[in-house]
Amino acid sequence: MDEELVSVNLKFLGTGDAFNTRAQCHACHVVRSPESTALLDCGPTALLALKKEGLAANEIDFIFLSHLHGDHFAGVPFLMLASVYDTPRTKPLTVVGPPGTEARIAELYRAMYRDISQRPLPFRFTCIETDGGEAIEVGDMQVRGFQVPHQQNETSLGLKVVTAGKSILYSGDTGWTEDLVEQSEDTDVFICECCFFETRVDFHLDYPRIAENRDRFGCKRLVLTHIGREVADRQAEVECEVSSDGMSIEV
Repeated sequence: MDEELVSVNLKFLGTGDAFNTRAQCHACHVVRSPESTALLDCGPTALLALKKEGLAANEIDFIFLSHLHGDHFAGVPFLMLASVYDTPRTKPLTVVGPPGTEARIAELYRAMYRDISQRPLPFRFTCIETDGGEAIEVGDMQVRGFQVPHQQNETSLGLKVVTAGKSILYSGDTGWTEDLVEQSEDTDVFICECCFFETRVDFHLDYPRIAENRDRFGCKRLVLTHIGREVADRQAEVECEVSSDGMSIEV
């Protein structure tokens, strides 16, 4: 098969934190394979970011959610609304996320658009929930979650997506865990959150911790995302690749 046909495009639509540091959008990344288009997380600015890149909501086949914090999933109702009224779709939309995903999306959609949410969608909307471990096949993509330390009472996942022979690892929001080293082995790209620099906590990563372990990661390319203010203020000291909204990688 022609090499061009099996390439996978990774586009960083939202690389900021919950506070839109650097005026960057909330967490959202597009994975485009030869057959499908998926989002890794879908923050509230996802629709805006898609439109800036000339992409329509009805182009998205799958949404893979790492966890149910607003800056990572609150864009789903806007995509649903756009798929009904702005760029109508009839093809299915599948969301894969941690336990509670279906109920939380429905609750948020009702809170945002009470009347509209009572009407049936003109397309099949499916939620697949996972607490990690098993591989989930959707179209030509396989996604496997693994639990990461970010929330005390709910599940947060790192996600590994394999499609067209390429593998992309996404940390989601997480504190340090040795699983990041194991999961990064033989991956093409590792999208790793980097929220802090001076501050060290158990539920987010800081740049010094990432730098300490950089040589242990088995990925071909490490790209930092979810950039917080401390990292933005000291970016000249960061030796790893830092993403920005609109950045594109051919995997």
